[in-house]
Amino acid sequence: MFESSIEEILKFTRPLHSISRTYGGIVSPGAATLFFVNGKGEAITCKHVAGLVPSANEIEAKFQAFKSERDKIPKSNQYKKHLAILEKKYQYLKETTVQLKNNFVNCVDRFETIECFTHPELDLAIIKFKGFSKILYESNAVFLKDYTGIKQGKYLCRVGFPFPEFNNFRHNAQNDDIEWTNTGIQASPPFPIDGIVTRFLGTIENKIGIELSTPGLKGQSGGPLFDTSGKIYGMQYGTNHLHLGFDIKNREIIDEGKKTKVSNFPFLHVGHCLHVGKIKQFLVQHNIEFTEE
Repeated sequence: MFESSIEEILKFTRPLHSISRTYGGIVSPGAATLFFVNGKGEAITCKHVAGLVPSANEIEAKFQAFKSERDKIPKSNQYKKHLAILEKKYQYLKETTVQLKNNFVNCVDRFETIECFTHPELDLAIIKFKGFSKILYESNAVFLKDYTGIKQGKYLCRVGFPFPEFNNFRHNAQNDDIEWTNTGIQASPPFPIDGIVTRFLGTIENKIGIELSTPGLKGQSGGPLFDTSGKIYGMQYGTNHLHLGFDIKNREIIDEGKKTKVSNFPFLHVGHCLHVGKIKQFLVQHNIEFTEE
């Protein structure tokens, strides 16, 4: 059903890989999605995804300041006491993120800066790569021009990069830093998920979003919503959790020959996507070229 459209969509849809390190020393991978709207290195994604770029710089600056003060603590029997005071000053707990690094995979050959425009209300952002000499994506998004075909029951698909499998990173103990490497798995497979339109977000006169019968997965934020022809209907940004009311409390069942009591509180997880009309309005506002059919 969506075989050919997914192939086309993946020509301009790209992952953002992230690695984060906690103060306790755990290094974890994460992923998000963006897609390009023209051949000028201009893409859209979620505002909460675009926020990873300045956040990485702020987190790193704070960590470097912490390390600078930490290295000045005299190595004496009072070291742990003074370190604890410093940790309290910087509000560092074991689970606190102290480093965050991002890698825009197969977007452009190189870039000097990234310019971001974020929507004041919606979870939407424009990313502009600056200082590149070659784009690494093959085509660009084609947005739906006529919205009248978006009705309840419309069958659509999303694609993005959840379930990060890349492991081309490490903690460099000598430099006390996390870094990307040229070894290991450098990619994570794209993951599509289909669904039907269930409801619209906003009002009849001002539709800001489209609800899908299936969840948007973590890592798919910023990924396109499209039909079987590859036309863009919106962008995945979140998932809502609807309590079904079919609760089970302390029900006795037999499991592997033994009686046991179980409880279950089921929810329906539905995906929320920004409406294509709102995306195009934002692109026009910032003079970003795009294609529609």
